[in-house]
Amino acid sequence: MTLDKKERCLVLGDGGWGTAIALSLHRAGRSVAVWSVDSEYASEVARTRKNDKFLPGAEIPEDLLWTGSQDEALEGANEYYSVIPTQFIRATVESFDGALSNLPGLSCSKGLELDSFQRPSEILTEAAGANAGIAVLSGPSHAEETAFGQATSVVIASEDSRLAEHFQGQIAGPQFRVYSSPDLVGVELGGALKNIIAVAAGIADGIGLGDNAKAALVSRGLVEMGRLGKALGAQRETFFGLSGAGDLMVTCYSRHSRNRSFGERIGQGDSLDTILKTTQKVAEGVWTCQAVHRAAQKTGVEMPITEALHAILFDEREPKEVVRQLMARPTRPELDQTPS
Repeated sequence: MTLDKKERCLVLGDGGWGTAIALSLHRAGRSVAVWSVDSEYASEVARTRKNDKFLPGAEIPEDLLWTGSQDEALEGANEYYSVIPTQFIRATVESFDGALSNLPGLSCSKGLELDSFQRPSEILTEAAGANAGIAVLSGPSHAEETAFGQATSVVIASEDSRLAEHFQGQIAGPQFRVYSSPDLVGVELGGALKNIIAVAAGIADGIGLGDNAKAALVSRGLVEMGRLGKALGAQRETFFGLSGAGDLMVTCYSRHSRNRSFGERIGQGDSLDTILKTTQKVAEGVWTCQAVHRAAQKTGVEMPITEALHAILFDEREPKEVVRQLMARPTRPELDQTPS
C-alpha cells in the first residue's frame, strides 16, 4: 500500500462535521477539497468562504476547494473522508459510479443504516468499493469546537494498522490528537450507539428528572452499549475509551449536542414530526434507535433504555410514564453475569 501525503484529501459532505474535518486536514498542511451534494450552496460557500447554514462563524481558507462538481472534487484526490449522514451514504457514494473504489477511505459518519443495520464502513464497502481499505474515525468531537481548533482527541480504527497510522498522520495536529485501534467494529458502534443514549438524556433534561437520574441513565447506557457491542463482535473494553464513554459523555451533556437537544424538545412536549420539520441538522440517534431496537429483538440482547426511547419516539408513549416503568423494573446485580 503506497499512500502519498502530497495529493488532495477529498471530504464528502459539507455539514458542520465535514467542515471541521476539512479544516483539521488543512491545519495539518494537507491539500483539501470539500464536495457538497448541493451545487448552488457549494457555490455560495466558495464565494463567501463561510458555511453559515451548517457551521456559523467558521472561516473557509481561500486555498480549500469547495465544490458541487464531482469531477472537480475528484481531480488529484488520492483518498476520501466520508462525512455524509448515515442514512444518505449509500445513495450518495453510488452517484460517484465507482470513482472512489480505488481510494483509501476514512469514515467519519456515526450511525447505523435503518434498513440494513449496516455500519457506515460496511455501507461504503458495498456502495463505493474498498479496494484500498476503509478506516473509521470516532470520539468526543463536536464540530463547533474542533473546527475552531479547540483541543480534541479521537480514535481511528482499522483492521489494517498501516491504514490507521496513515490517516493518523494525515489529520493529527497540536489541537487534534489521534489514537489508533484495531477494533473497527467497536469504535464504529460506540459512535452510533451513544446517540441513542444522548436522545434519552435530552428527554431526561426536558422533563426535569435531575442530575441523579441523568447520571444513572448515562452510566447504564454505557453498559447497554457494551452489551450489544460484545454480541456483535466488538471488544467490550473499547466502549470505555474515546469512542464509547468519551463520546457518550460529550453527547449527553454538551450544549452543542444535536441528539441531546432533540431529546430535550421531545421531553418538553414537541412531537417527532414537528422537530424533524423544523431542523436541518440530523439527529442520528433517532434512526439509530429504530435500527438497534430491531437488532436487539432479533439477537435477544437486553436494551431497556433503547426500548424505552423507541416507545417514546415511535409509539408516542408519555416520557414520564416510560421513566416510571424503567424505574419499576425488577432489581438485579449491577454487573452483567456473563464472562467478559
